[in-house]
Amino acid sequence: MFLPLLLLLRVGGSLGNPAEDGAPRSGHGDPGEPTFEEPHQDSYSTFAAELFESRYLSQEGYPFPTAPPVDPFARIKVSDCGITKGCFRYGKPGCDAETCDYFLSYRRIGADVEFELSADTDGWVAVGFSSDKKMGGDDVMGCVHDDNGRVRIHHFYNVGQWAKEIKRNPARDEEGIFENNRVTCRFKRPVYVPREETIVDLHLSWYYLFAWGPAIQGSITRHDIDSPPVSDYMVSIYSYQDIFMPSAAYQTFSSPFCLLLIVALTFYILMGTP
Repeated sequence: MFLPLLLLLRVGGSLGNPAEDGAPRSGHGDPGEPTFEEPHQDSYSTFAAELFESRYLSQEGYPFPTAPPVDPFARIKVSDCGITKGCFRYGKPGCDAETCDYFLSYRRIGADVEFELSADTDGWVAVGFSSDKKMGGDDVMGCVHDDNGRVRIHHFYNVGQWAKEIKRNPARDEEGIFENNRVTCRFKRPVYVPREETIVDLHLSWYYLFAWGPAIQGSITRHDIDSPPVSDYMVSIYSYQDIFMPSAAYQTFSSPFCLLLIVALTFYILMGTP
C-alpha cells in the first residue's frame, strides 16, 4: 500500500521540479550546457496596460505633456506712476489705465524705453513725438486692433494731418490686448537710433501727442476728438511724473471764462433787486 504512494510522490515530484530530471533551465548554466531564454511573458497584457494608461489615465489626473501656457497680458500698474515711470492720464479725475479716456506711461529700461498705452476705443491708440505741439512731421507709435482680434504695434509718420505707415518699425517686445472695449499695449523702442527723419532720438525731449480712434480692417482712421490732447511741456524720459489732464467734459467749470461767469452770476443774484 505504501509503495505505490511513494512512487506517485516520486513521479509527482519529478514532474513538479524539472531540475531534478536534468531539464534545461533558463539563465546562465554551467559552461557547455544549453540555456534557453524565457519568452516575453504576458505580452498582450503589457500592451493592454500601456494602452489603458495612455488613453485613460489622462482623464484621471495624469494629463499629457502640453506646451506651456502663454503668459497673459500683465495689467498696467498705476501705483508706479511718478515713481518708477512717468504717466499721463486724460479723462475723469482719479481715472486709471483701465478707466481713463487715454493713458500713457514710459520708463527707461537699459538702452530702451518701455511704453504702455491704453484708450477707450475699439480701433487704435497712439503717441506722437513732436517738436512744436502740432501734427505734421511727427514720429508716431500706434497700437492697432485688427479684424482678427489682435493688437499690433505700427510705426507712422505724420504728413500734415495724415499718418503714413513706415515699414521700419523700431518697436520690440510688443504685446497688446483688446478687452472691455479698450485697446491696451506695451512695447519697447531704443533710446538712441541712427539719424533718420521718421524716427526721433528719445534721449531728447519732445512734446507728446496723444490720440486714439476707430480702425477699419486694421487701418487707422481719424482720431476721435478734433483737438487731441498734447503735453504742456517737452517730456524727458529721464523725468518721471504723474500728470492728469481733464477731458473736455471736466474742463467746463475750470476755464477762466466760466469761473468769471459764475462770479458774475453770483454777484447778480446777491445784489439784485429784492
